[in-house]
Amino acid sequence: MSEPVVELTGVTVSFGAGTAEARRVLDDLDLTVQRGEIVAVAGRSGSGKTTLLTLVTGLEAPDAGTISVLGRSDRLDELRWSDVALLPQSLGLLDELTIVENIALPLRLGTEQPGDDVAELMERLGIDHLADRFPDEVSLGEQQRTALARAAVVRPRVLVADEPISHQNHEWAAAMMLLVADLAETGTACLLATHNDLAFSVAQRVLFLRSGRLHDSR
Repeated sequence: MSEPVVELTGVTVSFGAGTAEARRVLDDLDLTVQRGEIVAVAGRSGSGKTTLLTLVTGLEAPDAGTISVLGRSDRLDELRWSDVALLPQSLGLLDELTIVENIALPLRLGTEQPGDDVAELMERLGIDHLADRFPDEVSLGEQQRTALARAAVVRPRVLVADEPISHQNHEWAAAMMLLVADLAETGTACLLATHNDLAFSVAQRVLFLRSGRLHDSR
């Protein structure tokens, strides 16, 4: 049975409101993501993909419209990591923590879920040999795989990922998307901003963001 866990209705966001350069980035946008569904959102640079993701995580508020995540429509930024996990384009790793400490961080924050085995996740993503290194001591691709492992370790109910495989070769991109698919199989709703054909092939739906609205890829 379908179970909507992310719902956006009539969402509008404008940049530079009240100025001559004002631009409407999202325009009366609607989106629903079901439990266990992978939805990929494509679009040109500056089309509003990242803005869409930050709305779902509560890091930004719309000018108009409603957003519901797991039945909650207020203080979305206070949802637990086990509810909504984020893989930002900036990756967001903590420089003072080692790779293994970054991945295990959500487990240390008091989540109610036991989470996956950190060592197994690291081996799966080819970063097990980097456990005691710091983020600035590994490659960008390895940092990105670390950020996905951190997002996945508690098998969140919602995964929001911004260009999650942009720094990977085909082999590691495939491994990362397989992990995303496994999360979806166990019920995680996955919303990805991407332009990668491999990600499109794994997603159940591919939507294109144009002129502030989402359009079916067909």
